[in-house]
Amino acid sequence: MKIVFMGTPDFAVPSLEMLIDNYDVKAVFTQPDKPKGRGKKLAFSDIKEVAVKKGIPVYQPIKLKDDKEMIEELKKIAPDFIIVVAFGQLLTKEVLDIPKYGCINLHGSLLPMYRGAAPINWAIIKGEKISGNTTMLMDKGLDTGDMLLKDKVEITEEMTAGELYDILKERGSALLKETIDKIINGQIKPEKQSDETFYAKMLDKKIAVINWHETAENIHNLIRGLNPWPIAYTSYDGKQMKIYESKVLEEKHNKEEGTILDVSKEGIRVACKEGILLVKKVQFPNGKPLTIEQYINGHKIEVNTILG
Repeated sequence: MKIVFMGTPDFAVPSLEMLIDNYDVKAVFTQPDKPKGRGKKLAFSDIKEVAVKKGIPVYQPIKLKDDKEMIEELKKIAPDFIIVVAFGQLLTKEVLDIPKYGCINLHGSLLPMYRGAAPINWAIIKGEKISGNTTMLMDKGLDTGDMLLKDKVEITEEMTAGELYDILKERGSALLKETIDKIINGQIKPEKQSDETFYAKMLDKKIAVINWHETAENIHNLIRGLNPWPIAYTSYDGKQMKIYESKVLEEKHNKEEGTILDVSKEGIRVACKEGILLVKKVQFPNGKPLTIEQYINGHKIEVNTILG
């Protein structure tokens, strides 16, 4: 079974490793090397690291759709499947038509909801209780192809985007293998997606500013959904205060939203539109992330200060 794999970040690594262990991976396509660190040295993608170690040919088109030479190389390989996991480029019909069984994509949401670049983050920001992976038969649209198999995962009240990412990353490889084997054996009936969706746009730092006029639950979800990047933040005494962990307290108050009500080793209690948010872990400029118990050992947080 000849496979061509397309992917870039570490989310795709368990899937590539599974394919290498079970099938004949003929080539890997990944994004071009990018500068990293203070020295801005060119660094391999996580997927390229794996492919190079395994001696698999690596192709790094800037834009595959415009690279006729690489498309011809794909046609020469004549793969049974092209497997795509967070590649970062849309595929043209010319490429989609190359493999015998089609192009299969692993997407980190329960489609049709949360199409787009950041489905894991947005599922948590929007307060979903269930997420998961979906495999789909790719078409020319962005995550719009026919659905194949799904794997559901519970989102707990304290789970961060980083924690959900790690779960879906590991479980995705098993779902991919099941999908490939069932396609070969004619055991899957593709299902059309409905138009009911939420576009999970790419994250940026603008979304990270906390609005204390929101409910405690909405702010808590934002904090979880932006951890480990870009990290939600507010302003305390003119300084940026990043918030890594929080908890919703179902309590009433009569203070202005954003007001610090109390500070203890358990956390900072902050008034919200509805309820109180317990801020449990913070980071100030030039400092490390610290629990509130750790932070107040050497610093003071003033009650009645209004955040933001």
